[in-house]
Amino acid sequence: MRGFENRASERGFTLLELLVVVLIIGLLASYVGPKYFSQVSKSEVTTAKAQIEAYAKAVDNFRLDVGRFPTTEEGLAALMTRPATDGDKWNGPYLRKDVIPDPWGHPYLYRSPGEKGEFAITSYGRDGQPGGSGPDADISNE
Repeated sequence: MRGFENRASERGFTLLELLVVVLIIGLLASYVGPKYFSQVSKSEVTTAKAQIEAYAKAVDNFRLDVGRFPTTEEGLAALMTRPATDGDKWNGPYLRKDVIPDPWGHPYLYRSPGEKGEFAITSYGRDGQPGGSGPDADISNE
């Protein structure tokens, strides 16, 4: 009898038991996965809004020192490097780090004047195209 008890305790899992465990893990992953990835999209949008706000404050500081907003041609690079025309008034750099792309890897678009205000900083969202909805929607300071 002892030989039988030892063999029974060393048998391991049956194929059916393994399939049940894999099925349960699959069901949990199908429930948790979409919720996780929707949170990632929301965090990217929140990050883009925060970056645009920080760049807008830096543009306002540029205007206070230089007396004008950066031109569309100068863009956000004028916050880090002295423009050739207003060298003695420029008191930058106005950002701690270089201008980085939006959370989806696309550059921010700067226009002066903007459509609704004196300047616009825009990200076209996840798809990088104008318009869209959800995470593909445009994000702007206007």
